[in-house]
Amino acid sequence: MKNEQSLNQSAEALSFAIENLLVSRNLRGMKSVQPALAPGYVLRAAKMMQACRGVVLIGTGFPVVDTFETDGPVGAVSLYRALEALGAKPIIVCGAPLSDALKGDYQVHELLVGEHDAQEQEASDALAKYQPELIISIERPGQSADGGYYNMRGESISPRSACFDTFMRQSDCPTIAIGDGGNEIGMGNIGEALRDLDIVPAATTCDELIVADVSNWGGHGLVAMLSFLQGEDLLASFNLLACLEYFSARGSVDGVTRENTLTEDGLPLSEGELLLLNLRELAGFTA
Repeated sequence: MKNEQSLNQSAEALSFAIENLLVSRNLRGMKSVQPALAPGYVLRAAKMMQACRGVVLIGTGFPVVDTFETDGPVGAVSLYRALEALGAKPIIVCGAPLSDALKGDYQVHELLVGEHDAQEQEASDALAKYQPELIISIERPGQSADGGYYNMRGESISPRSACFDTFMRQSDCPTIAIGDGGNEIGMGNIGEALRDLDIVPAATTCDELIVADVSNWGGHGLVAMLSFLQGEDLLASFNLLACLEYFSARGSVDGVTRENTLTEDGLPLSEGELLLLNLRELAGFTA
């Protein structure tokens, strides 16, 4: 009993440390809104992942101009690989052109892109087909109160957005969402806290919300927490450079600069690599 209690305390302490690390830069106000979340959300979300051996749907892909940004897909791949290692069956859910980029190497369910009347049916058909045990959204635009989608500049991106919100709303399994600015799926959980941010906030909710300075980093944070619970370094084999090169070769752009570079939200590769190293060290693993 004492060992179990000690392990639980260590897990809670690690969760708090990861949560704080993920928002330490406060690039888009996530440190400011973090107090709206009950501490321990990374641990609670990681336990949801740990319990899965069936299908897990991972929604990602934020449209930028006519392509997709690096933030989101990289974290989705990190989550995908960790879930595969546990014996679960992850499927990445996204619209074109990201779906086309991933199809050759990952299990993918393609969403319709643009404003359409089949959003509810699209979700119900997919949920009936896959019967997911868990749904994760990472850096997916979330519908605002008016039903539209908006980027960080407040510009409407509805014509280029696929709808994953309906999956979150219709599901009867646990849901996790990861975001970094307030306009992503899941941010409806902290709507009041987002009022001071200069954005059109998303209204879609989830069971557990993870906030981070970069959404990819939130995905890695969950994998680090999961690694601690499993006693296995699930981030050890993740190569950030290779992952960014993979998406760059398929047309990705940085979400801030809108340029085809090996960066995440305007931050150089070295920042992401340092974050991964810090997470692994926090979880008790060394390079």
